[in-house]
Amino acid sequence: MSFLREAVSPPYEFKEIIRQCYEIGWKSFPLISLTGFIVGFVFTKQSRPSLEDFGATSMLPALISIAIVRALAPLVTALIASGKVGSQIGAELSSMNVTEQIDAMEVSGTNPTKFLVSTRIVATTLMIPILCFYVAGIGLIGGYLSIVGKDDLSMLAFFTQVFETIAAKDVFAMVIRAVVFGFTIGFASSYVGYFSTKGTEGVGKAANSAVVSSMFLVFVEELLIVQLLALLN
Repeated sequence: MSFLREAVSPPYEFKEIIRQCYEIGWKSFPLISLTGFIVGFVFTKQSRPSLEDFGATSMLPALISIAIVRALAPLVTALIASGKVGSQIGAELSSMNVTEQIDAMEVSGTNPTKFLVSTRIVATTLMIPILCFYVAGIGLIGGYLSIVGKDDLSMLAFFTQVFETIAAKDVFAMVIRAVVFGFTIGFASSYVGYFSTKGTEGVGKAANSAVVSSMFLVFVEELLIVQLLALLN
C-alpha cells in the first residue's frame, strides 16, 4: 500500500495527474457518450411494455431515472473504463517494465511508484465519478428521446419528474460506487502492469489481465455495495 503514502506525500506530480486525467477522461468521452445514450434509450424501450401492461407508462421517467442514477450509470462507466482505460494502463506500464524504463527511473532518482502508479490511481478515482455524472445525463437524454417517440412529453415535464424522483441518497450511492470503481480500476490495472512478466508476451497478458481483473472486481464490489446499501436503508 505504499502508493497511498506516495500519493499524499510531497513532491506532488500534478502535471502527470492532469495528463492522466486527460487521457482517462477526455479521450473516453466519445465512447462513453455513445454507450450512455444507447443504455438509456434501450433500457427505456425495454421497460415500456412491462409498464404498459399495468397502464403505468407515466411512471417511465421516474423508473429510468432511478435505474440509471442508482446502478446503470456507475456500472456502465466502470465497465467501459475497465476495457479502455484498464487495458491502456496495463499495457503502458508493462511495456515500460519490459523495456526497463522503470529501472532507469529508479537509477535516475525518480520514484516510479509515485510517478507511474499513484498518479494513475488518483486520476481514475477522480475521473470515473465525473464520467459517471456525464453518462447519467446522456442516458436520461436517451431515455427521453425513446419516450418522446411514442408519447407527447415535453423535456421540461420529463426532467421535472426525473428530479422529483431522485433523492440525495441516490446521488450519494452513485458517487460512492463511482469512486470505489475508479480506485479499483486504477489500482488493479497499475498493479498488473507494474509487476508484469518480462518479454513482449507479458505486455499482451498484462493488458488482458488488467481488463479481466478490473471487470471482475467491479462486479464483486457492485454486489457488496448493493447489499450494504440495502442494510443501511
